[in-house]
Amino acid sequence: MIIELIKSFIFGLVEGITEWLPISSTGHMILLDQFVKLDVSKSFYSMFEVVIQLGAIMAVVVIYWKRIWPFHHSQAVGIDAPKGIWRYVDKDIMIMWLKIFISCLPAGIIGVAFNDTFERLFYNPVSVAIALIVFGVAFIWIETAHKGKKAKVNSIAEISYNMAVMIGFFQLIAAVFPGTSRSGATIVGALLLGVSRTVAAEYTFFLAIPVMFGAALFKLLKFGLAFTSMEFWIMMVGLITAFVSSIIVIKFLMRYIKKHDFKVFGWYRIALGLLVLLYFLVLK
Repeated sequence: MIIELIKSFIFGLVEGITEWLPISSTGHMILLDQFVKLDVSKSFYSMFEVVIQLGAIMAVVVIYWKRIWPFHHSQAVGIDAPKGIWRYVDKDIMIMWLKIFISCLPAGIIGVAFNDTFERLFYNPVSVAIALIVFGVAFIWIETAHKGKKAKVNSIAEISYNMAVMIGFFQLIAAVFPGTSRSGATIVGALLLGVSRTVAAEYTFFLAIPVMFGAALFKLLKFGLAFTSMEFWIMMVGLITAFVSSIIVIKFLMRYIKKHDFKVFGWYRIALGLLVLLYFLVLK
């Protein structure tokens, strides 16, 4: 059991690090499973690799709580003070959640409807490698093309509903092709639309909350709640590790992109993709 808990810790660490960096957590989890096999049933592992994302998403909730929780009593007074229901509900935050809901629709409808088909067709090392390389090139190209240009959108409030729809379709790409990276796809889409790096990253974090909670709940209900003792502790170790590592990574990323671009992640994706192709098509 100790060995399995160590493996769970490794999975949680990889999840926490790769979920927020635009390098594909799903891709890394598929690759990790090739080398570090948990001694669990196939159905439990299929649920585990999704549900431990709850640890990662709780890190976003903790760090950004004041930015995402819309219910509180306004203390403002005077002519500009909110009236009626808006004294207890932050209108700007509710509008942000409406935009996030709109961005979730493409992946929520198409991704859920064809989830099993996408897993059967694309959840393999070669598909992951190709997606890693393609979006690695995309990051380098976009950052090169936008070098020296000022962002047109510098706050989440400036993201229009049309932009929210378009970002949602970029997220759908990640739902179809593992290795694309959900955060990577949405950040690429946002950058193409003229959104600043910081706002693109934050919108991606907030967008992950309903998407990942929904995906985790879907997998959990599909598996059921009848865990063995070992399965329960494997799950808890993975969740806690993902939570702690995510807090560290999110804070690092937000500091990093204030002074740097995303090119380094593009080069990392290309290098990793080529190594995966070399291993699975040539060496294995």
